[in-house]
Amino acid sequence: MSSLTHFDERGQAHMVDVAAKPATHRVAIATGRIEMLPDTLALIESGSAKKGDVLGIARIAGIQAAKKTSDLIPLCHPLALTRVAVEFATQAGDEAEGTLPQVLCMATVETVGPTGVEMEALTAVQVALLTVYDMCKAVDRGMTITGVRVLEKHGGKSGSFVAD
Repeated sequence: MSSLTHFDERGQAHMVDVAAKPATHRVAIATGRIEMLPDTLALIESGSAKKGDVLGIARIAGIQAAKKTSDLIPLCHPLALTRVAVEFATQAGDEAEGTLPQVLCMATVETVGPTGVEMEALTAVQVALLTVYDMCKAVDRGMTITGVRVLEKHGGKSGSFVAD
């Protein structure tokens, strides 16, 4: 494993210098889910939540979050994103398998630049799922956000990564 790049030779945190790195097309895909009660999922799917279109608003929140990642994560570079897509799918729970109903979120982020967009994709997923929580917490405070991770990363010197 290589050394951590956000620390200098004295162990001080710093923003990595990417000036000499070539601009390449970079893509990251992240995913996560929020588990909830069956009635909460029914509210989301029916569009009858009191605060409005839960997934539509969560999609916009995720897109905004990707664009603001460098404001939230101290050592992230501000990037000119060329694409941010946030998608959702719902799944009913399976009592026999012990799974709860859930909303799955996947964010795809792209840029052409000297550094990757994994943090932007992860931030988009987290904020989108937090928005689902915020919009539904009046009926289900026990929702759980879980499984947030990078699924794929492409571009740059380190090449591609695809999760198992």
